[in-house]
Amino acid sequence: MHLFILTGATRGLGYRLALALLSPQHSLLTIARGRHDALAEAAAKVGAPLEQWREDLSQPEHAAARLEAWLASLSPSDYSAATLINNAGVLGDIGALAHVSCASISAVLRVNLEAPMLLTSAFLRATQAWSAQRKILNISSGAGRHPIAGWTAYCASKAGLDHFSRTAALEEAGKPNGAKIVSLAPGVIDTAMQAQLRGASAEHFPEQARFIQLHERGELLSPQTAADHVLAYLARTDFGTEPIADVRHL
Repeated sequence: MHLFILTGATRGLGYRLALALLSPQHSLLTIARGRHDALAEAAAKVGAPLEQWREDLSQPEHAAARLEAWLASLSPSDYSAATLINNAGVLGDIGALAHVSCASISAVLRVNLEAPMLLTSAFLRATQAWSAQRKILNISSGAGRHPIAGWTAYCASKAGLDHFSRTAALEEAGKPNGAKIVSLAPGVIDTAMQAQLRGASAEHFPEQARFIQLHERGELLSPQTAADHVLAYLARTDFGTEPIADVRHL
């Protein structure tokens, strides 16, 4: 049995990842702000083990403690592999940093960076004695590698996600059965987040026109296509060789 833990599974890329992971050979735990009835129905239809937790990842301490305790309660011999996918993310308010609320900045950093760090820490600690293959996939963004005016908190959170992944991968590389860790940019996806960017004020978001053009030219990936790319990368035999990757540059 392959254990998968996925955050942000109720819509967009996360929902498509969750659907694709449903299998009698997979045990899937999702962590999100809500439960998805359609996902539960799909799991029951194919006989796939599924557990859905409702957690607010802008307050991630509880989710991390709950995950660590839950993993500790499992029998390691039941699993041939365990994978954590930190997918949940929020955009926050769009605009120059001086005009964005402190509450928005804090929420973006907590969901996009603090939550993945806490969940990864809990996952690594609880599974460190497991003989199963362990992987951690952090869903990053090109925005973490290229600054975009009006998007400071999001860019900073994704840049932090990348560097945290580099550091954690370095630590795990020195262990006998260290986890393989990658921060992967999945491409530009046609999600509610993109719609929010297109609807932003050009005055506060100078690159608005570029995102509108991407949509008009049909250059956005569908969530399904993006999920296919992400899972194909996760299955690669060289996963973890490089801790930073982008599906567009493979």
